[in-house]
Amino acid sequence: MRYLETMTTSPDPAQPAASASTFTAGSLANRAGYDPMFLGRSVPLPRPADSSLATVQLLYTHFTVVLRPDRKLAAATTVAIDGARLRASDRDSEWRLDPRVPVGIQAGNELYLHNSLDRGHLVRRLDPVWGEPAEADQADEDTFHYTNAAPQADVFNQGIKLWLGLENFLLDHAAQFDRRLVVHSGPVLLDDDPVYRGVKIPLRFWKVAAFIDDGELAATAYVLDQSPDLTDAEAALAAAEAVGEPPPLGAFRTFQAPVRDIAQITGLDLGPLPAVDRFRPVAVVAGVPSEERWTPLGSFHDITWQND
Repeated sequence: MRYLETMTTSPDPAQPAASASTFTAGSLANRAGYDPMFLGRSVPLPRPADSSLATVQLLYTHFTVVLRPDRKLAAATTVAIDGARLRASDRDSEWRLDPRVPVGIQAGNELYLHNSLDRGHLVRRLDPVWGEPAEADQADEDTFHYTNAAPQADVFNQGIKLWLGLENFLLDHAAQFDRRLVVHSGPVLLDDDPVYRGVKIPLRFWKVAAFIDDGELAATAYVLDQSPDLTDAEAALAAAEAVGEPPPLGAFRTFQAPVRDIAQITGLDLGPLPAVDRFRPVAVVAGVPSEERWTPLGSFHDITWQND
């Protein structure tokens, strides 16, 4: 089970995303999406703090995507995970566009064709796969909409493996109190992200996990950074853009960060979660970038998630 899952078994990218008759706007009409009361406490969807910023909410089975039409990517996704009812899956699926919104506001197969970018699941494939068999199968298929994908480097290392395993680690511990978990996740969408094939490519990803601990709402937050590790990163990004190549993404680095920092770098309102953060960062110092307060994670033992 993996988070921000890279599809190493994707079909040939030259093939169509899916048959248009397989998924239609009507066939997706019954999706209920994420339930903000799933934990028994209100955990609303993330929303832009700037109310003038347009987004589209797309409901799927057990999760919701908050799409940024101007970026053709999700600003955020939220999934409800019922650890007691999870099901295994070995289904072979294909990525597809969501027929409920115009093609022009989704980053589809054309972004990933014949290059080194992978389609990264924001809601990982198995997280919403729980419940009755038909319900679980539907959730599995729903994760393969391009609205739930974001471009990431295709290079695996310890950093990405740690990122992919974080959610399992948290769920295992949250199970001591409540086997349910809510995960917000998405890319950090910045105005100066490098452009490739008409899409600005995010260099960072984030997630915030919410759970119940000793009867109280709690949260932890994480950042995955794939920024180029180069002496002159800006020049390298500009050079790649000039010749129409994907940005030279760097090695994955995983951090635990304050929830309030996630809200700041994403411009998202995360509701009650900053106030129930279990991370205890270094005290804020005037003039010190927030990143310097983040904790680099070398293993799961570095994570702060419980009250001392």
